[in-house]
Amino acid sequence: MSAKKLPEHPDWLWRNPDPKPTYDAIVVGGGGHGIATAYYLARNHGITNVAVLEKGWLAGGNMARNTTIIRSNYLWDESAAIYEFALKQWELLPAELDYDFLFSQRGVLNLAHTLQDVREGNRRVNANKLNGVDAEWLEPDEVAKVCPIVNISRDVRYPVLGATFQPRAGIAKHDHVAWAFARAADRLGVDFIQNCEVVDFLTDGDRVVGVRTTRGDIHSGTVGLAAAGHSSVLAAKAGFRLPVQSHPLQALVSELHEPVHPTVVMSNHVHVYVSQAHKGELVMGAGIDAYNGYGQRGSFHVIEHQMAAALELFPIFARAHVLRTWGGIVDVSPDASPIIGCTPVEGLYVNCGWGTGGFKATPASGWTMAHTMATGEPHPLNKPFALERFISGALIDEHGAAAVAH
Repeated sequence: MSAKKLPEHPDWLWRNPDPKPTYDAIVVGGGGHGIATAYYLARNHGITNVAVLEKGWLAGGNMARNTTIIRSNYLWDESAAIYEFALKQWELLPAELDYDFLFSQRGVLNLAHTLQDVREGNRRVNANKLNGVDAEWLEPDEVAKVCPIVNISRDVRYPVLGATFQPRAGIAKHDHVAWAFARAADRLGVDFIQNCEVVDFLTDGDRVVGVRTTRGDIHSGTVGLAAAGHSSVLAAKAGFRLPVQSHPLQALVSELHEPVHPTVVMSNHVHVYVSQAHKGELVMGAGIDAYNGYGQRGSFHVIEHQMAAALELFPIFARAHVLRTWGGIVDVSPDASPIIGCTPVEGLYVNCGWGTGGFKATPASGWTMAHTMATGEPHPLNKPFALERFISGALIDEHGAAAVAH
């Protein structure tokens, strides 16, 4: 049975009511990474008999609750490689997927407020340039030229001493990205099955042979997990532990405003980032809540702290009003870097641990996960991010090395 065609209107909720019992590959999780994995399985490897299983509705989890920021100015070589590959794919995808998901390369500023921030920023700019990533160091007056509404006065608690700037970075409309990948995958024959929660795994010895879902058993000898925030729960059902913790991640938007904010501004020291969406909302966010949880909401004191920081950097926003707040559920690994690769169960692969960096990595995550599932071997880009690094000690500690983690 071939997949049903998606309606032309973007506000679709679609499911295949009669899934095939056997697939060449199953992807658990219908978010950005899961949809992209299915697309690249079909596009790059010719594996079109693929089912994407989603317990809710397609792209209704973190993909609907992310911060839309896309950048590749990471410090460590392994991180810079996979995120720069992703950014290069972002630049090609509107034409490839034949869908305008409003990718806007407006640049990203990472502010420095202390001497240590300045040193770290210059170090990262040099590391980026060595890795072929566009990066510049800007003095305060140059920061004001890029973003005139930033307060560069020295008479504040956290004066702006400079910033790194990646001109090719930017934002994209997250729901449009999901629809673009899903439509392209559907055209290649991929099935998307909504309201289909995976409750267990079917195994033969130490090999996976399928999944048990709320809609029945579905068989496949190749299964990929791409369920942000719930990877550890699924891994436990398969009989192994993942070194990740789940935390709520908060953000908010204001009511609509005329265009006033030309770029993306991030500050690690006061831990806030601000951009302006295409429709005019101010998009603001902070870090994860300290506690573990699966609630798609957060603590008010985190929002209050980030608003105080934002208003110091942007006094012009003092009269703006909060329209809505939300929380995503993120997997955080011990070294704050993703886990992509094989698991102790043969035929079962995992993609998790992205923390707050998942959206910007979507194309690279899907590309490398598809390669790993199709060949049984990691792609060179995701080989350093294997689960085995937590045994060997070859960690990729990106935490705190790339300014605000979003």
